[in-house]
Amino acid sequence: MAITAPGVLSRPLADIGGTPITVAGLMLALAIVVISFTLSRIAVRLIARLRNRRNHGGAALYILEKLAGYGIAIVGVLFAFSTMGLNLSSLAVFAGAVGVGIGLGLQGVVKEFVSGIVLLFGRELRVGDFVELPTTPAVRGLVWEIGARATRVRTSDSLDVFVPNSRFIEERFTNWTLKGDTRRIHVAFNVASDADKAKVRDVVIAAAKELPFTLPDEGARRTQVWMTSFGDSGLNFELVVWPTLDAVKRPAAMQAAYMWAIDDALRAARIEVPFPQRELRIRSIFGREGDAALAALGHDTVPRKSPPSEPECTPSRNDAAHETVRPEELPPGRSGTGLRSERVGFSE
Repeated sequence: MAITAPGVLSRPLADIGGTPITVAGLMLALAIVVISFTLSRIAVRLIARLRNRRNHGGAALYILEKLAGYGIAIVGVLFAFSTMGLNLSSLAVFAGAVGVGIGLGLQGVVKEFVSGIVLLFGRELRVGDFVELPTTPAVRGLVWEIGARATRVRTSDSLDVFVPNSRFIEERFTNWTLKGDTRRIHVAFNVASDADKAKVRDVVIAAAKELPFTLPDEGARRTQVWMTSFGDSGLNFELVVWPTLDAVKRPAAMQAAYMWAIDDALRAARIEVPFPQRELRIRSIFGREGDAALAALGHDTVPRKSPPSEPECTPSRNDAAHETVRPEELPPGRSGTGLRSERVGFSE
């Protein structure tokens, strides 16, 4: 006997909790799941596009983007179960038994997912922050995205490093831009022991202030030069300076730019940079000393000449300074400086 199409669609495939699962119900449930996941992707893209166009509210929109993506997909799956006539309470025993087995294998995934949710609503980390993790080698870069499993950190060399979300919950990390303002840095250098300390200070401070990413003196935030120790070959100093937030996010280029500027300034001021020196003295050769010893070895004595005068020192091109002030590559939804002082979280 021929089987009609309606008969095939209403034909039960299985029975779960006393509820028959038909072909029609299964097809409808699959269609709902596909539609819900499609709507989820559309909502995420629309919110992401809105974040890219706005200079404010980026942190709140990022949380809304994640919640919309997860929420629409979960609601769609639950609605698909409902259209098949399944009572969710009847699945409790089945879900519990399956959940124990799956949970043992997916506990790491669940752990990272929950950690990502905690990061989204926490105040310690947000997209656009510059963070450092004490790994080997150390990971330093911009937080580009907080995903369901890992957080994407983009380094200054445009390398994407994926860090498990739980690392930011369980381990120590440094957020360089938590305040959304700036931080103080120390640039070490040394000079000869007979150098004029006041001159060194004035020359280095002037060189640091000429760089475009050095913030002007304001209150307690001042560009300074500290003498830190007596070295084996000279005096050790540190330039203590407050750079802009954009420069802070490029630590390697920033340090190189200050070092280059300090070297140019010291050379122009004729301040000597020391280097390790070793002096070898020969007391006597064949019982003779000085020129007589050289003559015994067959060497002629040559009158000492005064060293030639050094040519005029001109400032050289500081490539690191240009790298530090180049336009910053920002994560999606992070445009301009309006987002740097913004934070979404619970009030203390």
